[in-house]
Amino acid sequence: MPTRSDEAAQASIGAAARELRLPTIRAEATRLAEIADRERQSYLVFLAEVLAAEVDDRTERRRSRRILEAKFPRMKRLSEFDLDAVPTIKPAQLGALASGNYLDAGEPVVLLGDSGTGKSHLLIGLGLAACEQGRRVRYVTTAQLVNELVEAANERVLSRIVARYGRLDLLCLDEVGYVQIDPRGAELLFQIITEREERASVALASNLPFSEWGTVFPDPRLVAAIVDRITYNAHILETGTQSYRLRTAKNTRKRAS
Repeated sequence: MPTRSDEAAQASIGAAARELRLPTIRAEATRLAEIADRERQSYLVFLAEVLAAEVDDRTERRRSRRILEAKFPRMKRLSEFDLDAVPTIKPAQLGALASGNYLDAGEPVVLLGDSGTGKSHLLIGLGLAACEQGRRVRYVTTAQLVNELVEAANERVLSRIVARYGRLDLLCLDEVGYVQIDPRGAELLFQIITEREERASVALASNLPFSEWGTVFPDPRLVAAIVDRITYNAHILETGTQSYRLRTAKNTRKRAS
């Protein structure tokens, strides 16, 4: 039975934890104190356990917040990607990207392949892995980003939006090549890419080879400048032409038999 002094201590801990914004300590202090008493832990061990609980919970909340802020359309993990279905991508290559070292170097990642070959799965998987490492990530389609930039320019808040995208650790840009971009939109998109050049990573997915990007961006010089920036020190992964879902289904049936 808790004594009156224990009850006073609990109230004091709760008030202090609330003031210091330590919700896990407020919620877990009594339970951890009971464990410490039962296991005869020293004061230092008990304090370490309490602080570790707060740090772990705060890390998990930060991870969840990063994932929410990234605005992924669905959850796809790199570990769920069937490498047997895409033999052009090597496990070591994907493992190196999953570690996040390319983010520290500000290196781009380019995913090229036909529609339905697994590019978006890999793009989201890279973004999710970065979020779980505590990085700031944003997933957006090319059309969505261009529309956002045009609206920002019209409302005279473009510099604020460009700066916001510049602060990201990873920008995941999907569906490059699906929609034609007008000259103004292409120039605005180029601003984002230039803002991040050799400083912060861009991972993008396109259904077109670089030689056909002129069908998306109207200015040949702008196409050359964009390609130059996203391929410098880039990790380029080609997913091929065959349906990822179809190949995955075939491989699953083979393994089952």
